Amino acid sequence: MARRPVMTLTHHGDFSKTEKFFEQLRNMAGIGELDKYGKRGVSYLRNATPKDTGLTSESWYYEIKHDKDGATIYWKNKNIQNGVNVAMILQYGHGTKSGGWVEGIDYINPALRKVFSEMAEDASKEVFGIL
Repeated sequence: MARRPVMTLTHHGDFSKTEKFFEQLRNMAGIGELDKYGKRGVSYLRNATPKDTGLTSESWYYEIKHDKDGATIYWKNKNIQNGVNVAMILQYGHGTKSGGWVEGIDYINPALRKVFSEMAEDASKEVFGIL
């Protein structure tokens, strides 16, 4: 009868890195939800943006950034003219070449407030089972 080779398995440490990895995956499971809110925010911002040429309203987009603490949605506007973000000067106002001042229009906060309210409402439904 032939002898079977002997194999020894030794284990050191724990599964903390594996557990952390799966915890991060679990937290990222809501990515689809964040994407939904990102798209809604872009839509609300586009509709709320004052329109002259329409370039600023069509320049909204969003990014989702993940880190060890969770995820964050960033709404951004890529319409930059002479180094100035046009969405920001529409929001906060700006000086003119002749020394005048053009008052800003608060359009970003109301648009995003709408998204935040929807997020809070959906979270309440999820957590408390409110229909």
